[in-house]
Amino acid sequence: MNENATTTQTLARLRETHKRMKEELHRVIVGQDEVIDQLLLAVLSQGHCLLVGVPGLAKTLLISSVSKTLDLSFNRIQFTPDLMPGDITGTELLHIDPETNERRFRFAKGPIFSNMILADEINRTPPKTQAALLESMMERQVTIAGQRHPLPEPFFVLATQNPIEQEGTYPLPEAQLDRFMFMVNVPYPTLDEEREILRRTTGQEESQLDKVVQAEEILALQKAVRSIPVADHVFDYSLALTRGTRVRSDEPLEFLCEWITWGAGPRASQFLILGAKAHAAIAGRDHVAIEDVKAVAHPVLRHRIVTSFSAAAEGMTPDKIIDRLLKEVDPSAGVGAGVPGIQAAS
Repeated sequence: MNENATTTQTLARLRETHKRMKEELHRVIVGQDEVIDQLLLAVLSQGHCLLVGVPGLAKTLLISSVSKTLDLSFNRIQFTPDLMPGDITGTELLHIDPETNERRFRFAKGPIFSNMILADEINRTPPKTQAALLESMMERQVTIAGQRHPLPEPFFVLATQNPIEQEGTYPLPEAQLDRFMFMVNVPYPTLDEEREILRRTTGQEESQLDKVVQAEEILALQKAVRSIPVADHVFDYSLALTRGTRVRSDEPLEFLCEWITWGAGPRASQFLILGAKAHAAIAGRDHVAIEDVKAVAHPVLRHRIVTSFSAAAEGMTPDKIIDRLLKEVDPSAGVGAGVPGIQAAS
């Protein structure tokens, strides 16, 4: 069997796995289809995900439920003001051999050594502890006392954050936010969904979730996602979206200059393509289209755009700016003035 046939079979298995995972999750989670889709896209793209929503919207329940459908090791870290970096990564402990009385340091692994990490209320802990996640999220390893300790594969950090209660919190710095592939906004449920939530959660029955996929298969699915080809015009469109937000460069889109202080960096372009590949695979296509990039633009870009005072005064949120960006940037624009696809549609 040739490589193309193998990849086709893997992508078909990916779509079936995605369908089964959603079915399992909906046994516990009511509604939130878009949130579930974006979370699963991040998992299939080897990306980390930040869920933002007010208390009571099942952010933590969703992440823990995803862990139950995956045959992976899982740890939850409750971020608090007194949490220390060593509480996450682990620490060197003095060990005394009971027979020889020999003393030596031994590394005791922290909860970060797991396939899936739930970083609950990540903005509740000081920056030095938040920074303990930086190396693990990017390089998938932890360095303690000069020794590198690789993390298990696959590895995901799925974090939650409350956007309204800021007393006693520590906003994530841009360098840390940039390591999250997606920022997913979790909305309130609809009336019918909230009624169904009441039915399910005020009785005696508890839903049990089945394992859907194992670690080895997840790695194979991630590899298949990365193998999906991307045409040059799709690369150009991704670059146009990202580079157009950089108002402090020579290539901004003029209508954004009054609303944006800082724009998205190169990771945004990378994650737009990776997310688009996963979106295309789930949609049943073996190539990436412009629509796939548009589908992941909001969760990829919203936390990478720093808005200005003028934007706040005019009620222009990052999502509204991205809406305008998607409307104005012409997908058919070719390479012009050294900037791929940066021209705006008339």
